[in-house]
Amino acid sequence: MDRNEEGALETEAAVVGGGLVALATAHALARAGLQVARIAPAPAPRPPGEALDARVYALSPGNVAFLRSLGAWRRVRTERVAPVHAMRIYGDDARTCLAFDAWEAGVEALAWIAEEAEVAAALRADLAPPVAGACLEVQFGAEAAQLRLDRGASLRARLVVGADGARSRVREAAGIAFCEQPYGQAALVANFECARPHRNVAYQWFRGDSVLALLPLPGDRVSMVWSLPESEAARLAALAPQPLCGEVRRASGAALGALVALAPPQCYPLRRARAARTVGPRVALAGDAAHVIHPLAGQGANLGLQDARALGEVLGAREPLRDPGDVRLLRRYERARAEDVLAMDALVHGLARLFAAQGAPIAALRNAGLALLDRLSVVKNLLARRAMA
Repeated sequence: MDRNEEGALETEAAVVGGGLVALATAHALARAGLQVARIAPAPAPRPPGEALDARVYALSPGNVAFLRSLGAWRRVRTERVAPVHAMRIYGDDARTCLAFDAWEAGVEALAWIAEEAEVAAALRADLAPPVAGACLEVQFGAEAAQLRLDRGASLRARLVVGADGARSRVREAAGIAFCEQPYGQAALVANFECARPHRNVAYQWFRGDSVLALLPLPGDRVSMVWSLPESEAARLAALAPQPLCGEVRRASGAALGALVALAPPQCYPLRRARAARTVGPRVALAGDAAHVIHPLAGQGANLGLQDARALGEVLGAREPLRDPGDVRLLRRYERARAEDVLAMDALVHGLARLFAAQGAPIAALRNAGLALLDRLSVVKNLLARRAMA
């Protein structure tokens, strides 16, 4: 980075945010030939020992290939990653099962389950440290954006990427509206040891107003994501480890036998949200700053990483001397992402509403739909391949 006559730092692109999407975006823009500054708090030190991170992601094959192209995936320790070779989805009727298999789809794995902290550390390894701890204010001008940082620092950038989460300060500064719709649910997240081997199978149960997923981790361990009404999630989060394990075992039909909690559960409120626009003059949004979806399909992080991929591709293919903050250029990124984001949001939201609906006729209809879809191998494989992008 350079300094102007006033002593302010100058760069071509500033990426605001400290999560996976921000880190991947910084890599993608640097690969596109841009000078990049990253604005984020310093990461918290990783705890000693080999404790599992409570937050894990089901990374699609397409995004694993993207991380591999950035040089990050080789830094993720293989003993901390579990491939998903099959998925079993159950409806209200335990006999109704929609099954996906990597072998049938012709791929090595349907997804890879990896800890957030592990992937983030791998992405940070090849990046320069962040410029400052936080972005306090952004002002967008005709020639550049001015960022006021903590510790009295300032930065000028021709493009600002807001990858700073659902409460994005960049999005707010750009005046982009953000429509939110609470689900009235919370996701309960925890890791367990299981008595029966999971055999790299991911399980999901739709039970009225809740969705329980058990995702394979290395060894005989699983990660749980249980979407529940907020009051029920709070009740379960307050339970001692043994009663919580009993509740999870009953809800999963003891599919993996007895469970042992590895750490206290964490709880996250669920909502659906979408920015009115994902670009503007000198600004682009990525990840949760642009869109938030229900976690039942495990696609939130994947959508954000796809944003990083697309933005890097658009800027990498720009004409020589083209201003990276030109809104006409950035609209190529917005158009490239619109269809995939809308389709995944509509699918996930529709499934959440369908399985939350009560009544015997509706339950019978959705169970029949799952059974029919399981027999339509061509359609089923098309859905699987879309989720693996």
